[in-house]
Amino acid sequence: VIGDLALVGKSIKGKITATKPGHKNNTNFAKKLKQIMIEDMNKTAPEINFDEAPIYNKEKIKTILPHRAPFLFLDEIREIQKDSIVGVKYVTADEDYFKGHFPGEPVMPGVLQLETMAQAGGVLILSTVENPEDYLTFFMKIDNAKFKKKVVPGDTIIFRLNLISPIRRGLCHMHGKGFVNGKIVVEGDLLAQIAPKK
Repeated sequence: VIGDLALVGKSIKGKITATKPGHKNNTNFAKKLKQIMIEDMNKTAPEINFDEAPIYNKEKIKTILPHRAPFLFLDEIREIQKDSIVGVKYVTADEDYFKGHFPGEPVMPGVLQLETMAQAGGVLILSTVENPEDYLTFFMKIDNAKFKKKVVPGDTIIFRLNLISPIRRGLCHMHGKGFVNGKIVVEGDLLAQIAPKK
């Protein structure tokens, strides 16, 4: 039981009584428990002190991610752990996509919100390898994407991503949410892969 519960990825403070233990039952329980823990943690926006300097600013992010303007949307990393990351996007009126989306009523496209979330996830996955500048990240799948509120110039999106399962063979499965003023504006499950540059 103890070995199978290591899949949760966090220490468990409590008592567990197993009536029908077995590897399959134990691992299914561990996966369900981890999902519940992630959902519970993601219900509220991360608390950020914007008076403090970020862990990574845009220039530091450029040393990790291969993205560049006009397609580098992530502005800051505020927190990074082995299985989670918190990133920030400051939505400004001078962003190119606002010229056409939509004239007179600018709204940040949902796909770009997901892209920004994925860039934060890219920092998380690339931080696990030596020489991250030698790798690229590729989207493989997006599931359960939801857009809950409009994101407009002047908004600050705070993204929190958590690993759904450990990184294996360069594959990273994450659940992410974006918050504006403490309310969820975007969420989804992302699957990405890292690969060496050619």
